[in-house]
Amino acid sequence: MIPAIITMLEKYNCNSRQDYENALKEIIQEVALLGLWRSKFFEVAAFYGGTALRIMYGLNRFSEDLDFSLLTPNASFKLHPYIEAIEAELSGMGFAATVRIKDKTMESNIQSAFIKAETLTHLLLIDVQPSLRINIPQGQTLKIKLEIDINPPGGFLTEAKILLNPIPFSVLTYQAPDLFAGKMHAILCRSWASRVKGRDWYDLVWYISQNIPLRLSHLRERLLQTQSIKPDQILDKETLLTLLEEKIMNLDIEAAKSDILPFIRDPASIALWSPDFFKQLIKKITVIQPTA
Repeated sequence: MIPAIITMLEKYNCNSRQDYENALKEIIQEVALLGLWRSKFFEVAAFYGGTALRIMYGLNRFSEDLDFSLLTPNASFKLHPYIEAIEAELSGMGFAATVRIKDKTMESNIQSAFIKAETLTHLLLIDVQPSLRINIPQGQTLKIKLEIDINPPGGFLTEAKILLNPIPFSVLTYQAPDLFAGKMHAILCRSWASRVKGRDWYDLVWYISQNIPLRLSHLRERLLQTQSIKPDQILDKETLLTLLEEKIMNLDIEAAKSDILPFIRDPASIALWSPDFFKQLIKKITVIQPTA
């Protein structure tokens, strides 16, 4: 196994197969970020979403996808050259992974690709003990979705942050208040027709516990883009809390807990979840008011 991968794996303290799979996914994510850095991707785009919060800001849960946003809208943006850079980086680190762009079936502001790696092959690569490798179905894959918004809403700020492994490199990322705004947009606007995203609610607790404020100007831009508010509608903290309380009253708490469990190590951290817990919690949200 390549020494850089050994070093990256050591920080995880893996005990179970789920631990190793989560660690392996995150190592692949970080190697992919290195490939993007080498290809100058972060001159035109920034990292955001749950994995950005995890890797760049220390969120204490694992995350599945890599989400990015162009710095300015560009309908002619092409993802393909950067996909080649990711594949080259993964191969250079010993990963037998493929990266494929998802064909669009309809017009969308989101371009997507998938990183796929066979689970058993890569558990062997990182020397997982045999007792944790049994009963893995033949052909089971680790899959990481990569998405980039080519028509991003405005009002966000970025900063460059350093990762030290596999080598020191820099990633341009949304600032934490704008990541919070993006997460709040997901909580308010994600369709309930799909399964409940307990990860959204876990992240909400984390943002508040870390005293990270929410940038209302960026949230407003996101809500306007999805036509979730009207242009003349006021968005202040009081309005935000009213919208959140409505979501909380319709939240399936048990489904939310089931969604988050594979991504955390301590189930006790969600033991208090209830409508009353969240209604009390959101009162602690702080916001950055838009400047005139």
